[in-house]
Amino acid sequence: MGVFSMPLNRYGQPIGGSLMHLDQPPHPKAVLIPGTRCRLEPIDTDRHADQLWDAFAEAPDDRGWTYLSWGPFADRETFREWVDQISEEFYSPFWAVVVDDKACGFGCFLAVSPTQFSLEMGHLHFAPRLCRTPAATEALHLWIEHAFMLGYRRVEWKCDVLNAPSRNAARRLGFSFEGIFRNHRRFRGHNRDTAWYAIVEEDWPALRAVHRAWLDPANFDNNGAQRFRLSERTAGLRHPDPVDR
Repeated sequence: MGVFSMPLNRYGQPIGGSLMHLDQPPHPKAVLIPGTRCRLEPIDTDRHADQLWDAFAEAPDDRGWTYLSWGPFADRETFREWVDQISEEFYSPFWAVVVDDKACGFGCFLAVSPTQFSLEMGHLHFAPRLCRTPAATEALHLWIEHAFMLGYRRVEWKCDVLNAPSRNAARRLGFSFEGIFRNHRRFRGHNRDTAWYAIVEEDWPALRAVHRAWLDPANFDNNGAQRFRLSERTAGLRHPDPVDR
């Protein structure tokens, strides 16, 4: 909407469209979110901690923890204690990603602001068996879809600007680049510049359709190879990242 088509206040100044008709969304709770290839379960120590520990142990090294706020963990018991802590989180509800009845990843909503209709999807960590699979894409899709179904208008994705895999994942899903917050955080004793991405409610219907088309079994041949890449369809639906240029 151009500035000249914006509503005007009593002083003739352009202002944003009214949101007075919208009801504030609830604070998200970790509830079961079913999918076809995976499901998101409220993370639980007894049910998921040992499965996650074993799945993460399949990684050849600890590089998957580099850009996360926690980990790697010294031993199974320390990890179980941490899962016990996050399972009780209210402000940042955590889910386990479950495939074939085995937990192999986790993630959460954070920076939740019901009054601003905004939240962030993050703290994502997937085991090698989950990474780069249709189930991983479906898990991310389920989180985004759940946020919009609750009534949020904006889903954010933030990551270290040096975290290329995370930035690639955001672009592939259709998150639009919104800028870099320089010197944003002191992280593990180092500077962190943070790249910001978001999907807003106006973006979601087209992106949801593309996600569902990619996840459709008809998009995969008998060997499991995809017939079209998700990034090919989302590229034209998001604002470009400088790395696209």
